[in-house]
Amino acid sequence: MNPSKPSIFRLRITSKLFLAILLCCAVIAVAMTVASMASFGRGFIGYLNEQEAQRIASLQPTLSKAYLEHGTWNFLRDNPRAWFSLLEPDSAPEQPDNGLPQPRRRVVEADLTGLNMRVSLLDAQRRLVIGNPLISSFAAFHPISVNGATVGWVALMPFQEVTTGAGKRFQQQQQQANWIIAAIGIALAAVAGWLLSRMILAPVKRLAAATHRLASGDYSTRVAPGAQDELGELAQDFNQLALTLDKNESLRRDFMSDVSHELRTPLAVLRGELEAIEDGVRPLSMAGVQSLKAEVATLGKLVDDLYALSLADAGALSYRMQPLNVVELLRVLLSAFEPRFSAREIRVSLTAGEQPECEGDADRLRQLFNNLLENSLRYTDAGGELRVTATVAGGQLQLDFSDSKPGVPDHQLALMFERFYRADPSRNRSTGGAGLGLAISRNIVEAHQGRITAQASPLGGICISVTLPLARRPASAAHEGGAA
Repeated sequence: MNPSKPSIFRLRITSKLFLAILLCCAVIAVAMTVASMASFGRGFIGYLNEQEAQRIASLQPTLSKAYLEHGTWNFLRDNPRAWFSLLEPDSAPEQPDNGLPQPRRRVVEADLTGLNMRVSLLDAQRRLVIGNPLISSFAAFHPISVNGATVGWVALMPFQEVTTGAGKRFQQQQQQANWIIAAIGIALAAVAGWLLSRMILAPVKRLAAATHRLASGDYSTRVAPGAQDELGELAQDFNQLALTLDKNESLRRDFMSDVSHELRTPLAVLRGELEAIEDGVRPLSMAGVQSLKAEVATLGKLVDDLYALSLADAGALSYRMQPLNVVELLRVLLSAFEPRFSAREIRVSLTAGEQPECEGDADRLRQLFNNLLENSLRYTDAGGELRVTATVAGGQLQLDFSDSKPGVPDHQLALMFERFYRADPSRNRSTGGAGLGLAISRNIVEAHQGRITAQASPLGGICISVTLPLARRPASAAHEGGAA
């Protein structure tokens, strides 16, 4: 852990996700609260202005009636008491006339909104009669008409902000309520974020723990797939990876065991022969030298096969592709193997009709056919038969190598192309190879974009089928062939 990094980077992913959700919800809650307060402020001021406009609309008939009675506005000049009496709400309750002194009515609406401080009365020429002399450019002018003629104007200055005590108290209460709601929302978001972070990251934690066990070498580790989402797919991929690693580790152990066994046997024979010659138990004769050369050849063949497999795995096995007659190449190799098959009284036949060309490397295909023929020679009983057939279909050349007994159980056919695999473990080294020939053959066929399979032979043994794509003919040659 780097101590120079901020502490936020040292938090676990659960804490980071929780803080991210909480911060996001807090920002949204604060933004909504501020927006709500701003919207409420504008709406509340608009409401007050609308109320004032309605108040002025109800005041216009009263002023018109007063002007009609006096014929002029002079009765209001320097007479604020008369002006205030006109501003009183019409809904003020009337007191009964019982002969007792009547209490003075208070202008409740004017006190609430400060109407008397924001209303001015102007004459027809818009000269001030009474009221607030400071008329702003935002003031709204309402005409006063008598018999169809405008005799005056009422100027109302709208609210720009809440200034009265009751309005401020109401606005403050709403602001406090908004902040309380925001705080409750953030608290709920914290609880939801904690639950969501634990619920969402629970499978991630299981995957992380399983990955640690897998990295430590426990390839049997598996995780439950869980929900059918991205994390479930990741769990399935993890299980597939663990299965592949487990299989590869098992193959690696088997490979090392098989290699050590295959190398140990010829080396032990060589050591025994040399020690016998050194001790004088066996004389140094031509037969002894031939025996030593045979073990060296076996050891060299094993090393060459291992080297070829390592090159194939690394993709470094060189191929020089060119059009060639695969059937003719196979025919030449069968002629070279003829004496050895005859020595074991194994009949060999090649059946081929059309012989098209395939794109291939002649040396690698010789190695392929050599491995297949060597396999049949070693594992076919004396007096048996090997049939090789070549057919063309669907732009591919198929070569079938069918031999006679002994056969291989069906469940072992798919394993024949694995390294160091032998269908019959009891075979000794005089007849059995190291089990690398068919593995090398599979790599060669796949490098030629082909396919190799094994199935039961109609002769009682094994039939190995090799499918290779045909060489593509140039367009001009195809046209000439069609014209001919």
